[in-house]
Amino acid sequence: MQRISTAPTGETTASTRTTSHPNVPTPPHQLPEPLATLPPRDRELFVRFGHGPTESVAYSHIHHAFEYWATVTPDAIAVEHGDETITYRELDRRADQLAARLAAAGVRPGDRVALFVRRSIPMVVGLIAALKSGAAYVPQHVDSVPTAQLQHVIQTAGTRVILTLTATAERIPAPDGHVVIALDGPAGEPGERPVRRFTPTRPVQPDDPCYVLFTSGSTGRPNGVVVTHRNLCNILLTSPGDLGIQPGWRVSQILNIAFDMAAWEILGALSHGATLVIRGRNIAETMSRVDVIVATPTVLSRIDPHRCHRVKVVAVAGEPCPRSLADTWSAVCSFYNSCGPTETTIVNTMSRHHPTAERLTIGRPTPNNTVYVLDTDLRPCPIGTVGEMWAGGAGVSAGYLGNPQLTAERYALDPFLGGGRRMFRTRDLGRWTPDGELEHFGRTDDQVKVRGFRVELDSVSAILEAVPGCTRAATIKLDDRTLVSFVAPTQVDPGLAQMAVSEALPYYCVPETVHTLPELPMTSRGKIDKTALRRLVADHEREATR
Repeated sequence: MQRISTAPTGETTASTRTTSHPNVPTPPHQLPEPLATLPPRDRELFVRFGHGPTESVAYSHIHHAFEYWATVTPDAIAVEHGDETITYRELDRRADQLAARLAAAGVRPGDRVALFVRRSIPMVVGLIAALKSGAAYVPQHVDSVPTAQLQHVIQTAGTRVILTLTATAERIPAPDGHVVIALDGPAGEPGERPVRRFTPTRPVQPDDPCYVLFTSGSTGRPNGVVVTHRNLCNILLTSPGDLGIQPGWRVSQILNIAFDMAAWEILGALSHGATLVIRGRNIAETMSRVDVIVATPTVLSRIDPHRCHRVKVVAVAGEPCPRSLADTWSAVCSFYNSCGPTETTIVNTMSRHHPTAERLTIGRPTPNNTVYVLDTDLRPCPIGTVGEMWAGGAGVSAGYLGNPQLTAERYALDPFLGGGRRMFRTRDLGRWTPDGELEHFGRTDDQVKVRGFRVELDSVSAILEAVPGCTRAATIKLDDRTLVSFVAPTQVDPGLAQMAVSEALPYYCVPETVHTLPELPMTSRGKIDKTALRRLVADHEREATR
């Protein structure tokens, strides 16, 4: 949406501001040396396909976009949770109050504030207040993680203030010297309006941290990814990452706040003047009352699209999307299939899917971002060849908090953009189609050896998800000779599922057993829980032994 007035923070708007971005395609006569390994035609396509459009960004700080709407539409409902609502004016006022309290507690720009909460309106107040104070918020859904992980997050993030709720305050393992603030306590209730909007002690820079998200820890100890204001504004304030959200629209908040896609929901809504609708116990009921849904394919597969009469836009990411799921939803709304790890700021590729499309892809790089398909020696793969996707441009985050060794392993200097900029190893496999779309072939982590052959587990699951009646599928490796698959719902024919794989893939890709379940187990972040699936297999084997 174009705006013609000046934002209340003094920043210029999208219609007037022009900026240059670091990912402008290199002119052909200045192609970097790494492209020398490609044929001339592929060199041109590598640049054309791999660079997203260059666009200006209306704000350099995401909370300034929220403050704009708090000034322009102060009486609009900002957040709704059950029977409770809060307007943009009131949310802005309460966040200013809390930001002042954070500053009084010693929080300074560049610091980190823990946000250990449940879904609620106070959760959103705390999030906005942390940003206003100049700090980065560090979110955890307090009911879904053990105390040891909260301790790890506090220690790694180096927090001094923890924002929580009255009902969960006793569960917070606050070290000595920490200040614990209950967002819904007396100090968090409405009071006198501050004389002016809170201003931190020093200006917050675009490259200052906006939030620190800790990985799920499914493959080891959780690591904190530092995402900057510049990173986040780039995806949320440009198309298609803005999802077309506008005042009057309702955006669901159904995901775990510790998951980066929750920032897409929360700050995506508030930076465009929409109403954020926080779910209760019934996710389907919430989704039936909103215009915009952001979800993982696993979460979305449990919802009937024909009950979501209001929905206009749906975006999925976080795991591979079944073609059948994309076809079903794209028939009733604008459907975006997206991809990108936390380290590239929510997503860095998006594709609007149509049921008649030849294939389901993850699209093209989002604005001011780049994607490179490289081989194991970091050389560009020819167009159409599968390789590992590396991400560059404005979405590349600042690295892992307190872990320079891991940062050095996963981030590298970007030889294609140059200028000291960095690219990130996504560990996603992909290839370019002839028309410049990215096809996703799963994770390098999901490449396993079975009987000496390389098998991509997601490829097996994709075949299963094309079986009539199947909504979700997952495949795991038990040993060097055995694959086991799971499909949902229970009405799926296991024999037909096995046959589908045997007809489409080599014999060593065929699962020994296909188990049917009403629904596949889901992690707290809305993805298929493969650890739980392994436990099911182990329980089944123990039962068979008995």
